[in-house]
Amino acid sequence: MKVTEVPAIAGAYLFEPTPYADERGFFCRTFDADAVRSVGLDPDAFVQDSVSRSARGVLRGLHLRSGAGEAKLVRCSYGRIFDVVVDLRADSPTYRSRAFFELSDETQRSVYIPAGCAHGFQALTGTADTSYRIDRPHDPAEDVTIAFDDPELAIPWPLPAVSMSRRDREAPSLAEILKHKEG
Repeated sequence: MKVTEVPAIAGAYLFEPTPYADERGFFCRTFDADAVRSVGLDPDAFVQDSVSRSARGVLRGLHLRSGAGEAKLVRCSYGRIFDVVVDLRADSPTYRSRAFFELSDETQRSVYIPAGCAHGFQALTGTADTSYRIDRPHDPAEDVTIAFDDPELAIPWPLPAVSMSRRDREAPSLAEILKHKEG
């Protein structure tokens, strides 16, 4: 498994496995504790696995957690997604930087997103299953959502957003979130 540092987001990594394909299909190791350990992360820190299924054009995010935040390893296990990470750690050298990835079932690449970064994605295929490996149990009281169309972030979503949750649709801007956090 190849591990690459994501230059735009300090502490973020892209994990690229080697799928083995033959006439039956393919086999691929999607998580390797030694590869995770090789970049200084604790593979035992992950406590929860989740999956979401989305239709083409569905947009989820931008989400993060308040308090200690949450780190996550994200992979598109079926279909393709446009994945977005925004660094919102005030003490980070890449503060407010953005990184974009295409994750798909063909590559089985995973992106490690450090705590304090916002995350969102848009499904690019008729069905897209996105798997998350998370380092903290979910606490809805810590959920923070930022407007997907915030002009300050100017995220180049590839498709019109055909569907999203009410929470995502009504989310405040990054400026409003930061103002509330400082106040």
